Amino acid sequence: MASCLSCPPDALSRIPSFLNSTPKFEALSLFGPCKNSKQLKQIHGKIIRYNLFPDQLLLTKLLRHYSSYGEIDYATSLFQQMQAPTTFAWNLMIRAHAINGNPRQALLFYNLLIISALPPDKFTFPFVLKACAVSSSINKGKEVHAFAIKAGYSKDMFLKNTLLDLYLKCGELEYARLVFDKMRVRSVVSWTIMLAGLIGCGKLDSARALFDEMPVRNVVSWTAMIDGYVVNRRPEEVFDLFWQMQAEGLRPNEFTLVSLLRACTELGSLKLGAWVHDYAVKNGFEVGVYLGTALIDMYSKCGSLREARQVFDKMGNKSLATWNSMIASLGVHGCGEEALVLFQRMRDENVQPDAITFVGVLCACVQTHHVDEGLSLFKYMTEYCGIVPVLEHYICMFQLWNRAKMLQRPDNNRGI
Repeated sequence: MASCLSCPPDALSRIPSFLNSTPKFEALSLFGPCKNSKQLKQIHGKIIRYNLFPDQLLLTKLLRHYSSYGEIDYATSLFQQMQAPTTFAWNLMIRAHAINGNPRQALLFYNLLIISALPPDKFTFPFVLKACAVSSSINKGKEVHAFAIKAGYSKDMFLKNTLLDLYLKCGELEYARLVFDKMRVRSVVSWTIMLAGLIGCGKLDSARALFDEMPVRNVVSWTAMIDGYVVNRRPEEVFDLFWQMQAEGLRPNEFTLVSLLRACTELGSLKLGAWVHDYAVKNGFEVGVYLGTALIDMYSKCGSLREARQVFDKMGNKSLATWNSMIASLGVHGCGEEALVLFQRMRDENVQPDAITFVGVLCACVQTHHVDEGLSLFKYMTEYCGIVPVLEHYICMFQLWNRAKMLQRPDNNRGI
């Protein structure tokens, strides 16, 4: 570990001074200039080398940094070496697993904390509840809720907001409403969580009633309501809400504009979509990955492939979704050859395709009658990319095989 990559030389040069006076505090000062996990591992190695390990304070400091850099294995190994981990250390492990896609592990650490007889604090419960929400562990969430009340944290605003999120994401509207109604003070975050949750559960009219009651509405709550109308296929009401937002002097953000573009797509209105694009440019919005991809999708579905391609070509950064949208757009508009050329360019730029990409390129092969290329791409998709075919892929292959059989028929060979 001591041989791991670079750490600031001026910081590491101070390590020999650990052998003098106050080595632990000197070691703690090294964490300040640490910028990444590679530097942290070198500091870790130096601490071991100079016999400052295991020190509980240094262990906790290392644990905090490793978890913040997403180095879960290192963090877990360190935690297991702690003789008497504090609640803070337990919280770090619960949080690290919860935010790095390991909700079951986060819940396991919480259970181990409880049986250790060490009391959880107000920071413990929100992270555990987030893990419950991600893993849809509603019964465990209710148990944690009850424990938090028993521990005296029922009035904590952050905890209540997390509870709202849990119950709404798990479809427990009645429990969410009880938590919301019992909140003596509601922040704009509380209102927005409740609003988004109702929309997510398909309760659009209830969400609008709640939105109209909100004492303070920020751009997030406005965007959530606007997007709610799009998701629930009521795009005709989207722009009325947007004009109201403008009248109140609130500036939209990129997510607001993307929701507006999706509404334009639903309406099939190229004119409105072009207006949103123009609004974005005039108001200083950068046409980045998220907004640019939405523009490509809107222009394509509203019938303007030329505008879609112009947006694509002007974008500096492109996500996989951007490439997929442009390839699919070319195919839909009968430009299969261009779609295949663009796919090759995508590969040349080392962008890894996914299942959606191959739906687009296989459709382009069908459209252009490129049977051999389609068969080759299907093999590349399954054998080299490891993508399991879905129904859309098989439909394209069926059409290609039919085309191949037609080309082999004697009638076709005679030109009939």
